[in-house]
Order: sequence, then C-alpha cells, then structure tokens
Amino acid sequence: MTDRETEGAMRKESVWDYPRPPRVVADSRHVVVRNGRVTLADSHRCLRVLETSHPPVFYVPRPDVRIELLSVSARRSLCEWKGAATYWSLRGKAGRPPVPDVAWSYEAPRPGFEAIAGHLAFYPDRVEACTVDGERVRTQPGGFYGGWITEEITGPFKGGPGTWGW
Repeated sequence: MTDRETEGAMRKESVWDYPRPPRVVADSRHVVVRNGRVTLADSHRCLRVLETSHPPVFYVPRPDVRIELLSVSARRSLCEWKGAATYWSLRGKAGRPPVPDVAWSYEAPRPGFEAIAGHLAFYPDRVEACTVDGERVRTQPGGFYGGWITEEITGPFKGGPGTWGW
C-alpha cells in the first residue's frame, strides 16, 4: 500500500460531522466524469460542498468540463443555501439519445457560496462513471440530491425512504 493509500484508508468522514449551513472546501484529488468512452470532466481543482447528513458534492470548474457536450435544461430548483440551480443535459451524439439533467450549477449563488459559481456538479447515477482518485463513486440515495459516496464517507445519508424530514 502506498503512503497515499494508507492515509486514505485511515481517514473517515462522517456526514454528521459536516456543518449546517454547508461549507465549501477545495479538493485537489483527481476527479473524472465519463459517459461511455467520453470524458465529460477531468480536474484536480474541484470544490466540495459539505452539508450535515449529505455525502459531499464535487463541483468541477467549468474550464475542466467539456461544456460543448452539454446543453442547458429547462429544469430549475432552489436551494435554501446556494440559490437557484441551472441543470445541464448531455447532448445526444452518434445514435445515442440525450441524457437529461446529468449536472447542475449555480450561476449566481447566494452569499457565502460565490466560490462555486462557474462550476458544475454531476449526478453519479446519470452518467456511466464518476471517480475520485480512481475510486468509483456511489450515488446518494433518493435521486434528488447528488452526493458522491466514497469509501471514506460514512452515513447514514439523507435522501432514501424515511429521511426527507431530517
């Protein structure tokens, strides 16, 4: 085991230790988002949003996203902390249909979250693979939230049945 693997194996994060309101932190690990053979995002400059009861959400800076493969969707939502979300769909290509709402962004986030402006977050269950330093991410339960679960993250997590009132 390398030093980095040992460090990762020892480090655990409980989502119950994350703050409310959420906090934005820089993360230099290698994040890759793929759909089929196409890399949609590849970065060492992500931001993570950490919020009580939620797995972290990785926000990828727009220059590290193949934005030409995405189009703005009609879907919108509102976060009490971050503001109005814009959703992004994967364009159809070479006989493949479009994939709706694979990512979202906050184009003009509320105060305290300005750092995530110009970044996109991806739903791990709407693309074929999201990885952090080569580890394949598992998706947050429930379909609405887009948290990324890795081996270092412990729950229980908001999103599944019976958790919406948390």
